[in-house]
Amino acid sequence: MTRLRRIALTASLILMTGPVMADEVPRIAVMSAFPPEWVSLQADIQDARTRTINGVEFVTGRLGERQVVLFLSGVSMVNAAMTTQLALDHFDIDAIVFSGIAGGVDPSLNIGDVVVAGQWGNYLESIMAREADGKFAIPPFLDSPFPNYGMIFTNETTVASDRGEPQTRFWFPTDEAMLQVAAEVAARTELAECNDQNACLSHRPRIRVGGNGVSGSAFVDNAALRTWIFDTFAAQVVDMESAAVAQVAWANEVPFIAFRSLSDLAGGGEGENEMGVFMSLAAQNSAALVKRFLAALPTEE
Repeated sequence: MTRLRRIALTASLILMTGPVMADEVPRIAVMSAFPPEWVSLQADIQDARTRTINGVEFVTGRLGERQVVLFLSGVSMVNAAMTTQLALDHFDIDAIVFSGIAGGVDPSLNIGDVVVAGQWGNYLESIMAREADGKFAIPPFLDSPFPNYGMIFTNETTVASDRGEPQTRFWFPTDEAMLQVAAEVAARTELAECNDQNACLSHRPRIRVGGNGVSGSAFVDNAALRTWIFDTFAAQVVDMESAAVAQVAWANEVPFIAFRSLSDLAGGGEGENEMGVFMSLAAQNSAALVKRFLAALPTEE
């Protein structure tokens, strides 16, 4: 057999057998976008083992009684989708839990609050419309279910899965059973008011379970855009990853939940963006709540 034929045969076998599993242990995927949550979660992991797949570092082990795999999603929708699918292809994932920070868009929320949204949508899945006579209009063969923001008309997306025909949708749901556990944990959890550098909030942060969250590949620090996001999607928070992870989880029929702590007000504050000051506090609160949530999840008999 020639060398080229051996290479071709090897490639065919890989395609037929699919991705190589890193291990066969059923695990909960615990994802973070930024290192602060990642570091906090790793501090409590037992029997840790690190594997690198396609440049992404995965840490397996136990958090309390839960077998988990920890990894960073990377910032942005594309990175988050890629790493989520990579984890699903190489580990036996029972559920996906995201711990991260976000910008608050609901005026009733404050920095440090944690939102566990009931569904997530990609508000920048969009049509950039043509302007004519001072007005924006999309082509007649396209449509948008939401009011536009200037040239931006948010669109739905069509997603394939084993459910049958591809579905066109905007919202991707949080798992209802996991959301119920999150509500029970939230009722008995108090969040930190100060970070490690002793920068403190003027209020006690709260946890809100349910409602809407949106994501898009843009850092938002604009008051007018913030208002449109709240008014249009009834969103509480905006981030750059959760909706992508929710979509991949939905397509693979894997339960999903995201915990997002407000590090800033997405341009709604009176001064400069607050993330530089309160990112560590937000990350600390999100990770702490996730640990309690994992401990409270019911075990399978």
